[in-house]
Amino acid sequence: MDYKQKVTAALVAALDGQLTAEDVRAKLERPKTSNKGDIAFPTFTLAKLLHQAPQQIAQNLADKLDTTDFEKVEVVGPYLNFFFDKAGYSADTLKTVLTAGADYGQNQDGNNGNVPIDMSSPNIAKPMSMGHLRSTVIGNSIANILTKNGYHPIKDNHLGDWGTQFGKLITAYKLWGNEADVKKDPINKLVEYYVRFHKEDVDKPELDDIAREWFRKLEAGDPEAHKLWEWFREVSLQEFNDVYKELGVKFDTYNGEAFYNDKLAEVVQLLKDKHLLVESQGAQVVDLSKYDLNPALILKSDGASLYITRDIATALYRDRTYSPVKNLYVVGSEQTYYFKQLKAVLEEMGVKSAPNLQHVPFGLITVDGKKLSTRSGRIILLAKVLEESVKLAQEEIAEKNPTLANKDEVAKQVGVGAIVFGDLKNERTNNIDFVLADQLKFEGETGPYVQYAHARAESILRKAAHVDVTADANQLTDPLAWDTIKALADFPQIVKMACDELEPSVIAKYAIRLAKTFNKYYAHAKILTDDAELSARLALVKAVSTVLKEALRLLGVQAPDEM
Repeated sequence: MDYKQKVTAALVAALDGQLTAEDVRAKLERPKTSNKGDIAFPTFTLAKLLHQAPQQIAQNLADKLDTTDFEKVEVVGPYLNFFFDKAGYSADTLKTVLTAGADYGQNQDGNNGNVPIDMSSPNIAKPMSMGHLRSTVIGNSIANILTKNGYHPIKDNHLGDWGTQFGKLITAYKLWGNEADVKKDPINKLVEYYVRFHKEDVDKPELDDIAREWFRKLEAGDPEAHKLWEWFREVSLQEFNDVYKELGVKFDTYNGEAFYNDKLAEVVQLLKDKHLLVESQGAQVVDLSKYDLNPALILKSDGASLYITRDIATALYRDRTYSPVKNLYVVGSEQTYYFKQLKAVLEEMGVKSAPNLQHVPFGLITVDGKKLSTRSGRIILLAKVLEESVKLAQEEIAEKNPTLANKDEVAKQVGVGAIVFGDLKNERTNNIDFVLADQLKFEGETGPYVQYAHARAESILRKAAHVDVTADANQLTDPLAWDTIKALADFPQIVKMACDELEPSVIAKYAIRLAKTFNKYYAHAKILTDDAELSARLALVKAVSTVLKEALRLLGVQAPDEM
């Protein structure tokens, strides 16, 4: 039952077609409180069109409106406030949710189109720090949201397993490392060498020349360089996968930069064939002045490739393999200019999916206002943060519910979920200053707060197991339930909006709103009273549980049944 459509149709008719349905719908507002109606139509913008005062326009429209489908319509100054038929609306909403279950809000807008998502992409031989969290959980949630909207996402962990940093790492290992130390503590030792390289090359710039030579050898297939690279990659992936398992994130492909190394010659040849490569100070570049962009450096003067060379090869591979309807790169905002260059080069090359390339930027995650950096040695390990979060959740559960049967499992769901939700509730382009204790609060706009609302709903349903909750005959007239019912009805539109904006925070903020309305209802209503509307109230509780669980799933967060 689309009441927005009913309001729109009634207004278009009362206006005698002077505004289109699209124009009317765009002007509709949601009042801040239900006592001012469920949908409001402001008449300010019609004053010039109708040559009347807004208050008079509102009254004239009210006199002409067909109000059959509404409980009532009130004129308040320049506003027309529409009140829905609560019984009909609640019955329709609850039936829709309970019939669909977890599929509620699903649509087929994407027509199963392929959407590669370049996400997470940690660098080999460096630990996953809090700096890697955002790309991982934002990309994962966007994939879930795309699936809900009928697309076929392909999660691509485009590992940073190639590039000049490996020349630096090999140089550092040859100078200061040994095999036994690395085997004992692989990632921490490799990072120690990498950090030392960047400290020492300040006074010893010749180290950079040595590193460049080692990377040149690696690209040329030097056996020693390649053996070290393979070793660094293997031990890194083992640690990465431990973190991904904790986060509940899986990938469809791990094709890192090295996968495309044998495809670079074709990139260079294609650029030459299209007369796009020009020489600049010995290097090879693509002129992008027509896009108001700096030239894209494709090959250095020594013939070495760069990130963009490999990203062009990657984009070509994805274009040919997936024929993507969207091609997403979940990468920090600081790379915005770079992705403009990449897209421009691909468009110059005539790559079919180039117009569909979209950078999905996100802000920095800082600690005490300072940016994290492996190079400077300022690292906060993601695995340690997850471990600490689970530990704090265990302490919280031990205090609040010491007899909980599966408290270790729930603590993991709450602790990890708190970190993921704490990130995704923020609009992705905003910077986040991370404070662990704030994420784990059971009150306020947190993951545990939403999880607890779901667990509370499940608890009520367990207590009422003797009552048959069906999708039919669920007219609920209780005004205390009204805000919750309207929030439930909003979910399909929220799912679409999150997809259109590629914005998980739309889902997270909705989950908080639904949890708040439900908790308010729970605090004031006697849900388990045995009367004529008991089944309808339990249908509402079941619907809330269903939608909260699905909203959390879209974010990559689990929903415990008990907490």
